[in-house]
Amino acid sequence: MTQRQRAPAAERNAEPIREVLARILPERAAVLEVASGTGQHAVHMARAFPSLTWQPSDPDPLARESIEAWREASGLHNLLPPLALAATDDIWPPGPWSAVVCINMIHIAPWEAALGLLRGAARALAAGSPLYLYGPYRFHGVFTAPSNAAFDASLQAQDPRWGVRDLDDIESAAAAVGLRLAETVAMPANNHSLVFRR
Repeated sequence: MTQRQRAPAAERNAEPIREVLARILPERAAVLEVASGTGQHAVHMARAFPSLTWQPSDPDPLARESIEAWREASGLHNLLPPLALAATDDIWPPGPWSAVVCINMIHIAPWEAALGLLRGAARALAAGSPLYLYGPYRFHGVFTAPSNAAFDASLQAQDPRWGVRDLDDIESAAAAVGLRLAETVAMPANNHSLVFRR
């Protein structure tokens, strides 16, 4: 049996993220999660929102194996098998989706991945539906905490294409594809939730 991967951050932030999603998700909806990683968030959200259909995805085969292992162990009927999807793919699973969720991806990927995510979400979402992003961000060029500045330096040391993104850049790129920033929510550990709507 495939080993379920665990990310300590996912265990810590799942419930605060659920609280925001509880406000912005429709009661009955089909949600596409991009870059689902270990699969822990997918299980947590599918369990918390039994009237939602949760579709996890990830470009990494090992991540998809972990997601599937979590799904099988959960026994949740509203959690679908993971799809092979990269944010930069030109073709996404057919929508329209009631929401697109992406947690802790755009800072550990090239900027092209963030642009691909925004383009894909703009195509895939139903009118008025949310794109939810979670992670660390800069605001007008300023880090929200010294720890985020140190994190940014460590990311760029691993790959110069990575780094904590600035909200101004994200908002501008989103606007270019028809997504508007509707809400910014401060979260624990100097992270933020961003809610865009098509």
